[in-house]
Amino acid sequence: MTAMPSDLPTRAKEASSAARVLFITRKWGPAVGGMETYSERLSEELARLHPVDVIALKGRDNGLPPTALALLLFPFTVLRRLFALRDAPAIIHCGDMAIWPLGLMARAFFPKAHLVLSAHGTDVSYGLRGGFLGNVYEAYQKLGARLLGRAGVIANSHATRDRLKDIGWQPRAVVPLATDLRAGPPTSFDRDTILFAGRLITQKGCSWFVREVMPRLPETMQLTVIGTRWDASEDAVLDFPRVNFLGPMAQTELARHFAAAACVVMPNIERANGEFEGFGLIAPEAASVGGVVLASATGGLKDAVIDGETGFLLPPGNAQAWADRILAIRDWNAAARADFIAQSQLAARRHFSWRRVAEATAQAYTP
Repeated sequence: MTAMPSDLPTRAKEASSAARVLFITRKWGPAVGGMETYSERLSEELARLHPVDVIALKGRDNGLPPTALALLLFPFTVLRRLFALRDAPAIIHCGDMAIWPLGLMARAFFPKAHLVLSAHGTDVSYGLRGGFLGNVYEAYQKLGARLLGRAGVIANSHATRDRLKDIGWQPRAVVPLATDLRAGPPTSFDRDTILFAGRLITQKGCSWFVREVMPRLPETMQLTVIGTRWDASEDAVLDFPRVNFLGPMAQTELARHFAAAACVVMPNIERANGEFEGFGLIAPEAASVGGVVLASATGGLKDAVIDGETGFLLPPGNAQAWADRILAIRDWNAAARADFIAQSQLAARRHFSWRRVAEATAQAYTP
């Protein structure tokens, strides 16, 4: 069970001689999401290595993020907690790039502390969308880079790191994310079921896959789509005769579908504006529970899949290459499939672990 902010210093007694960390985040439970999981699990594992104080903005009880009013008031909560802190931190760690002003505020209280920020995909790629909001956000991030030029930034992928450099930040380390999903070896699967999981947005390539890859596969093969309707332009693919849309799903049930499909596809396409997937947590999640992952070799997916070990990276936009790989996996015999999945689960659990994330993050704290 994830520790709440007030629990963490107690759990870190064995690390009392290490540098104290102040972790500030606007992403926390009961809200549900990848950044919420990151903040909670990283804080929990860091507490084994460092004494940790957490200032977190909790989500709503229904699983949604905080209200706009709560977000606007959060800086005052941070200010109040900064006044109340008994021990000065050596490290101030902000959980995402959007809250860099809070890091600036905290460092005004503790000028000797070293400031670190975590960078996720949307943190740095949103500005690539252009338009009024995209341009304003890009300017906001460039201002942060100028004001906090000596801050260390931890990127969740090499693609995120490269984008940080373009904006003007100084990425210190690349620390891929992790998953707690676990399951035993799959007992059965459907060789004619392909699974796509995630938000239905253009970048994730579901509509491209349906239009370009599905016609190259046998008529018996079906695509199961699990996720949230997000972009109206993607909805049309759900009417394709060989697509079965199941909507959003709890992680435990999703894990069962990962293992039961012939393969799990992440066919991201490369956008003309340069937007990219920051990491792609579905990849290690699926591999950890016995799914065979196929992902585009683009953006952060190149860090989310260890090619040939936890899945396979394929050229984005190359429909024939995708069809060929899917058919090859469909034709694996039972022993070949079992051997690959056993190797994949072991590699995923070893590499995509929160303890590894915490240890790599702690190493990146050193200026």
